[in-house]
Amino acid sequence: MNKDGEKANLSKVDHRVAILQSNYLPWRGYFDLIHDVDLFIFYDDVQYTHSDWRHRNKLMTRDGPRWLSIPAGHDLKRLICEVEIPDQSWKQQHRRIIEQNYRNAPFFKESEPLLDFLYENALTNLSDYNQRAIKYLSGILGIQTKFSDSRLLAVDGRKTERLVGILEKVGATKYISGPSARSYIEEPMFAEAGIELAYKEYPVYPAYQQCFSPFSPLVTVLDLLLCVGPQAPAYIWGKP
Repeated sequence: MNKDGEKANLSKVDHRVAILQSNYLPWRGYFDLIHDVDLFIFYDDVQYTHSDWRHRNKLMTRDGPRWLSIPAGHDLKRLICEVEIPDQSWKQQHRRIIEQNYRNAPFFKESEPLLDFLYENALTNLSDYNQRAIKYLSGILGIQTKFSDSRLLAVDGRKTERLVGILEKVGATKYISGPSARSYIEEPMFAEAGIELAYKEYPVYPAYQQCFSPFSPLVTVLDLLLCVGPQAPAYIWGKP
């Protein structure tokens, strides 16, 4: 779909909106935020930050949670959407690490198509890779939220001014922000624009049987999917 076509589909019926950078195989709280809104806008035309969730996440191992990191480099003079990883060897490396640690997970065999989707592709752009994976994982979790990209909306401005401009352009009536934004967001600007501002409050999600103990909640959603399979949504939005 071309840019004009995608912009045309952003209608006034999309009231609750979240705007957030794409992450590599995010934890279940990220998908909880997506589930909370009608429209989720990837915000990848902002500065890339190294040693952050953009290019890495954690999975469980015998030695506890371990970082799984895409070798995206240390150059901070780039936007997230400008980060290219020409060396594709990391994909098979990551897949091997997942297979080594989850081969005994209850739903490992059923998840082979998911691993194929994540690691059998030629994508070199970090933003394109993350967004594609997040949309696919959202589908597995049964999320019906629409997605867009801030680059398609062509809104300028600094920090909060730009966020409000994006929200106005898509007809948002409520903005759900990540909790860390409290420290820098200019709240009066939302009131002036007639947009309700709320901060996501992540609950204590139910524990489940992981491949290794002790239990760690702050790992990629892949851990949840491989361990509980079709019951995964219940461990985010309802009692298992």
